[in-house]
Amino acid sequence: MNNLFLLIGIVVFLGLAGAKFVERIKTPQVVGYILIGVLLGSSFFNVIKLNRIGDLEIISSFALALIGFTIGGELSWRGLRTLGRSIITIAILESTGAFILVFAVVTLITSNLPLALVFGALASATAPATTVGVLWEYKSKGPLTSTLFAVVGLDDAIALILYGFAAGLVKVIILGGAQNDVSFGAAIAGSLYEIFGAILIGLVFGFLMHYSLKLIKKENEVLILTISAILVASGIALNLGLSLILSNLTLGVVLINISEKNKRSFRTIASITPPIFLLFFLLAGARLQISELPKLGFIGLAYIIMRVLGKTSGAYFGAVFSKAPETVRKYIGFGLLSQAGVAIGLAIEASRTFSALGPAGVKIGLTAINVIAATVFVFEIIGPIATRFAIFRAKEVPSQAGE
Repeated sequence: MNNLFLLIGIVVFLGLAGAKFVERIKTPQVVGYILIGVLLGSSFFNVIKLNRIGDLEIISSFALALIGFTIGGELSWRGLRTLGRSIITIAILESTGAFILVFAVVTLITSNLPLALVFGALASATAPATTVGVLWEYKSKGPLTSTLFAVVGLDDAIALILYGFAAGLVKVIILGGAQNDVSFGAAIAGSLYEIFGAILIGLVFGFLMHYSLKLIKKENEVLILTISAILVASGIALNLGLSLILSNLTLGVVLINISEKNKRSFRTIASITPPIFLLFFLLAGARLQISELPKLGFIGLAYIIMRVLGKTSGAYFGAVFSKAPETVRKYIGFGLLSQAGVAIGLAIEASRTFSALGPAGVKIGLTAINVIAATVFVFEIIGPIATRFAIFRAKEVPSQAGE
């Protein structure tokens, strides 16, 4: 289909139809969007061709920026004061828990230390968009929901740090050790640059936007200013090779914590997000290749099982150690299973980086991409369902939202 407007109109309608269908069987709408995307993608009817996904990449990037900004708006220190310690503890333990278990089991299966390091790092990443999409759909409120917003917000940064350490060690091992200390340091420095560079962009634009909002009264002007700030911050982040999720998350955090009056920025942006998020998840589904599932193999199955165990057990112990509320202890892990963009991006980065290191590096890169492409399909289906289970069991969903 060559007409882009016609394509977008049709897929948005079909995405809505898919969401309403899965809603009838008590499944989050996000799953409906993703499944319709899979059906319309190259795995089945090929309505959304791979080159068209590239044409629509700007929508996916804008959606990620909006997700980061909105998550930041949920991280008000006034509201999170009682959960502050538990959020950091849970985020660190659930990420490192997944890293350690996946690393250990892949090492046992393959005896390939570099490959195990890469998979351990990839396992730590969570898809904030999918988790947040479910929380918004059901309008959940409470300690579990607040903790989930904060933890998935921190997850990106932790995943980047772990990947930086893993990538540095892999380079050292493949290239023979001590003479490659510079590569290890460069990998760590690169991760720190990505994290703190993105945070700096968010800080600058957060303060600029706060002072600009003082000069604006009309709601439509607030919306225009908000979109402008998000787009400019995202553009700078992309040009510098930084995370647009993390930069916009920081922007949102700064804005909501400077003044309660800045909430109007988040209220106005909420009015335009539903169709953008629908397209984002639908395109994510269109990218998934069913043909990759047979490539899962023993490593893929071990990766899925160990990542689930690492995320849930790490989150549970983090909640226990930090004395989080009972509902957070019981159900927090179920909201952290989704995996998509960050993991795929890091797998592609691993392939690009390690392919230059010879045959061993090429093998690591190809294995990472094939396994992650297959496991992402699994996690993007079970993740939203597990998140729905968690917020309903925690009784944080208003009755009308779940019916």
